[in-house]
Amino acid sequence: MKFNFIEKKISVDGEVKSYAEKKVGKLDKYFKAESDATITFSTERGRCRAEVTLSNNGMFYRVSELTGDMFASIDSACATIERQIRKNKTRLEKRLREGAFEREPLPEYLSADDGDFDNFNIVRTKRFSLKPMTPEEAILQMNLLEHEFFAFLNHSDDDSFSVVYKRKHGDYGIISSTDA
Repeated sequence: MKFNFIEKKISVDGEVKSYAEKKVGKLDKYFKAESDATITFSTERGRCRAEVTLSNNGMFYRVSELTGDMFASIDSACATIERQIRKNKTRLEKRLREGAFEREPLPEYLSADDGDFDNFNIVRTKRFSLKPMTPEEAILQMNLLEHEFFAFLNHSDDDSFSVVYKRKHGDYGIISSTDA
């Protein structure tokens, strides 16, 4: 597992980083391919936040925990993300098509901060590879990332560009492109 540590408004020592590496490294047993882990340390109003983001084969798992101690935040984040991985991996393997976790990894998204456009205030631009998946997989991925929408290539609709989104009352919607 490859680790990337980010410190926001806090400086953590090597002991905290090695502890986080040890705890998060245990999650590597759930993946066949090499995983990337980004661990962000920060403080909010005197409390310690540990945010863990795991990336494997195009799937992202993210959790953020806030406690009074950085070690407790790391422990809590690892326990939560482990439950999340087991729950969603089991669900994908049972309900969705075979081999959902055995795809080739796609290149990571590229981001650029190009913000000077005329009338609109665009503050960030992201570019990323879209991967073919079913709408159910896209909804799971959207929920794992805690986003309101998720763009993907709809495997159920001849790999057309689609977006799933969360509606106000908790249901989901899908927007698909058509050939004009």
